[in-house]
Amino acid sequence: MSEHTLSRSLHDLGLAAWFGGTLANATALNAAAAEADSPSKVGAVANVGWDRWTPVNAAAIGAHVLGSIGMLSTDLGRVSTQRGVARTVALKTGLTVAALGATAYSRSLGQRVSQQTEVPAASGTEPAAGTPKQVANAQRQLTVLQWVIPALTGALVVVSSHAGEQQRPENVLEGLLARARG
Repeated sequence: MSEHTLSRSLHDLGLAAWFGGTLANATALNAAAAEADSPSKVGAVANVGWDRWTPVNAAAIGAHVLGSIGMLSTDLGRVSTQRGVARTVALKTGLTVAALGATAYSRSLGQRVSQQTEVPAASGTEPAAGTPKQVANAQRQLTVLQWVIPALTGALVVVSSHAGEQQRPENVLEGLLARARG
């Protein structure tokens, strides 16, 4: 396996897991937790799920970032010579930084929530009437972040597809000629 294939595989598999896992948790785990036997078990169910997902997600993010760095190192020549590639790299970098920030903040909020295991909740991200204020505030923010992260990582999938198209021979030639023309 070439270095480029390894980098691209790490990039793509890591991003797929990051996107898919957070989307699955937002659409299924948080809602499914509401099916617990009692409101005080809802948070515990969601917390166990998210706590089990965290190391997998961290590994996926690490693989994605490592693969991204590897891909960038093999494509530096194209970044500086092919028109449009630097802009794509900047967009991917910005989206990655935003997704990393949202993920880190979400994890911080999730830790606040998971410290209170027997707290009543309506779902994994929705407080109930008896949810303590600090946990309820964290859950309200998580309600938004559970969708922000898949949106950002989904946008990364789209931009990565565009970057792949930029590598097609006809697009490389067109980009090099456009750069040469000014």
